[in-house]
Amino acid sequence: MWYSIGRFILQYRLSLLLLLAVVTVFMGWKASQVQLSYDFTRALPTDNQKYKEYQEFLRTFGADANTVVVGIQTDKMYQPAFFNAVSDLHQQLKKINAVTGVLSIPEVVGLRNDSALGKLVSEKLFHPPYNSQAALDSSRQIFETLPFYRSFLYNPQTGSYLMGISVNKDTMNSKSRTRLMNDITRELAGFEKATGTTLYVSGLPYIRTIVGNKIKAEMNWFLIGSLVLSAITLLLFFWSFSTMLMSLLVVGMGVIWSLGTIVLFGYKITLLTALIPPLVVVIGIPNCIYFLNKYHTAYLETKQKEEALITMVGRMGIVTLFCNIAAAIGFAVFALTRSDLLKEFGAVAGINIMALFLISLIFIPAVLSYLPPPKDKHVRYLENRWLKNFLVNIERWAFNHARWIYGITLVVLIFSVMGIFRIKSVGYIVDDLPRSNKIYTDLKWFEKNFRGVMPLEIVVDAKKKKGVMRMKTIQKMEELSAFISEDSATARPLSFVEGLKFARQAYFDGDSNSYSIPTETDLAFMAPYLQSSGNESAASGSKGVAGLLNNYMDSNRQIARISVNMKDIGSARLPELLNKFQVKSNEIFDTASYKVIFTGSSVSFLEGSGFIIRGLKESIAWAFLLISLCMLYLFRSFRILICSLIPNLVPLVITAGVMGWAGIALKPSTVLVFSVALGIAIDVTIRFLINYKQELSYHQHDVAATLVQTIRHTGISILYTSLVLIAGFIIFCWSDFGGTQALGWLTSLTLVVGTLTNLILLPVLILSIAPGEKKK
Repeated sequence: MWYSIGRFILQYRLSLLLLLAVVTVFMGWKASQVQLSYDFTRALPTDNQKYKEYQEFLRTFGADANTVVVGIQTDKMYQPAFFNAVSDLHQQLKKINAVTGVLSIPEVVGLRNDSALGKLVSEKLFHPPYNSQAALDSSRQIFETLPFYRSFLYNPQTGSYLMGISVNKDTMNSKSRTRLMNDITRELAGFEKATGTTLYVSGLPYIRTIVGNKIKAEMNWFLIGSLVLSAITLLLFFWSFSTMLMSLLVVGMGVIWSLGTIVLFGYKITLLTALIPPLVVVIGIPNCIYFLNKYHTAYLETKQKEEALITMVGRMGIVTLFCNIAAAIGFAVFALTRSDLLKEFGAVAGINIMALFLISLIFIPAVLSYLPPPKDKHVRYLENRWLKNFLVNIERWAFNHARWIYGITLVVLIFSVMGIFRIKSVGYIVDDLPRSNKIYTDLKWFEKNFRGVMPLEIVVDAKKKKGVMRMKTIQKMEELSAFISEDSATARPLSFVEGLKFARQAYFDGDSNSYSIPTETDLAFMAPYLQSSGNESAASGSKGVAGLLNNYMDSNRQIARISVNMKDIGSARLPELLNKFQVKSNEIFDTASYKVIFTGSSVSFLEGSGFIIRGLKESIAWAFLLISLCMLYLFRSFRILICSLIPNLVPLVITAGVMGWAGIALKPSTVLVFSVALGIAIDVTIRFLINYKQELSYHQHDVAATLVQTIRHTGISILYTSLVLIAGFIIFCWSDFGGTQALGWLTSLTLVVGTLTNLILLPVLILSIAPGEKKK
């Protein structure tokens, strides 16, 4: 059948090439419409409890992760010139489009008890610009009597100060977020230059934007670099510019089709689907090498170009089909998970790997038919002395040192299994960044001086209207907040209770000793004062106590939030910390009368990372099972199936062991290595075994003679393919992200091990357990 397909392709080559061109142009048009996704909660399925809780929180209170924080550490804060510069920075930041508010010391407000009006009036504490040190000191003295701002806006022990910049959530979920962050950082850079002061910047909007843009830029450069390195390697192997260009056109069309598919399915590019173009290169280059290798081999035997092309399709069509099916299965199983991110990745990757097979099958023989026959220099790689000697040594080891091969494999596996037990599964919001990166060092500065900036939200539902304003509830919330603030991983919580304490201090004429929760009697007298802080507060951009109460309670005053800034402690410690808080919460709040939920961007983000890891693990298991069934159908032999699985398990175990010994944690970026590795390793196995099966009848079922022929012929293309793929992956080692670096060198390691196990261990296994064929 495949020989007939080869004749059909050559007969209708022009029509098929035009069809490919039309489809590629259409896909290119669609690819030009591709958009980036800025939704970071889609890792979780919509029926996940954490997802539901977070969405309910957003409906009640709005976005939680919409603040960029700026830190200053200086002893000049209350010098007029510096203070005025901070005030100017505040005003400039407020003018930026999509900045919804700025909170900093020069613009803070205090509350004054206006007994004549019967209300708490909000007033600005500072009035820049200052020309007098005495006037500034006077305002500072009043400000430092307000415990409300202490540890929120300044840390008196370290001389550190904080500025909060609220940003529009819709802008942060669009491509305009880059413009917004650039505008903010431009103003901050101007301040640094003018004052000679270093600013520290963090917050989830800032981190996500900068890291996301950096990953996007790296992926673009690495895709280009991977193609360039692959092109150079192909040129060095085949000494043919047309052959190199043809191979690049194959993977180029595959990349365009993959991006077009994303748009056709209504998807956007995520951090996972952004990996599909490099994966297309990974799958497409081997297709080209194996087709070309078989074409050159057949041409040397027949010296007839058309016959060689038909033989190429006839012999390699079935091989490449099953290799691509196996690779497609390895990724398509992600579509069986409940995560939208994994579903989209699996569907697009699986479909386009099969599309890549069609492109290779049609484009390569059709284009080669228009090109002149290969010259001697183009097939010289088949006679490479170094590779031939290497394959002869492999052949010698396979036939004469089986015990040594089994022994070495067993020792390496034992050592690897020991390493596997050392693997930890942990992820961080600021993950993979080098310790010297400014994003990382700035975050650590905030953790040291303000105990972090990552948002944790605690929702207290009193289950009845006005329930959170009962004295009993206020006391319980204060007790939980005090417990949380004692932990070194969390900052002092902010809730409407802090607003009540602030109001009580103002009610008692600013006495700092009065900063405490009101009594029942206090609340009765303060009630009229809490209704409004006066219209004059609008000038300062504050809504006073009434605004604080409204921001931290729902309209029915049944549900209240406690906002906590925390350190980026990672997915391993976070459940322990939340469990600790949950246990204390259960002690404080009667579960029959209250419902307390821990949520927020930090919880959702890390929960999503854990869900992706679990989904990838399950998908790899399903992929291995389905690929095994595919192999069983292909070879119709359980013994051959065992022979095929072992050389693919060994590289995965060794890679996992190396991860354990090297201290590389399991996270989405590193778990993905196993999917890529499985697809690559099984590809080599299928090509080796199908070639073995095809050659077996030519050698009268002589296993030894067939293995010699398979190692020498298929071994060359396997080695060349591995070298090209290593060249394509090794470039990832120059990434600034640890996960991307690991993807590069771990995949390269897996390629090396997979090549060796399929060329050395697989023949030994066939010799040992082949189903009764004749052996020498």
